[in-house]
Amino acid sequence: MKGVYALYPDGASAQRAVDSLRAAGVTDNDITVISAAPMEDFEFSHIGGKNRLWYVACLGGFIGFVVITSMMVFMEKDWPINTGGMPIVAWWPNLIIMFEMTMLGGILATVGTLLVTSGLVRRRPRFYDPAVSDGLIMVGVENASDTTAAAAERALLISPDVSLKTI
Repeated sequence: MKGVYALYPDGASAQRAVDSLRAAGVTDNDITVISAAPMEDFEFSHIGGKNRLWYVACLGGFIGFVVITSMMVFMEKDWPINTGGMPIVAWWPNLIIMFEMTMLGGILATVGTLLVTSGLVRRRPRFYDPAVSDGLIMVGVENASDTTAAAAERALLISPDVSLKTI
């Protein structure tokens, strides 16, 4: 079995399902909640909210800064010209290029991270149901083992009008 999920009509019943999954021993990393509208009033909306995008952007900017600074210093010292007693490495004009390449490194790292974390470069189909577009909230467990799937099935059936679906 790949996954098990149920569709809920409102946020309160979806929150009860998430709480029931947690009580059954399913971790937050294994729980998938998808809704068509924002649900900031409910605690389940914070599942998977933490990411390291800021650190990746800073690392990309730092790499861009180090690479372009070392390239400019190398190029200016490799082909020295008579500057009339001024330093060979001119920092003030170089600051513009250093800034631009720092920003380019940060932007490329951010875009790459967003592509990977959003799942746009996935090879397998995403865990999704088209009924989410109609306003229902999907709560489920993707890639569940047999023991986790049995516990998740029992936990997701907390509302009497919910139909359980498996992939």
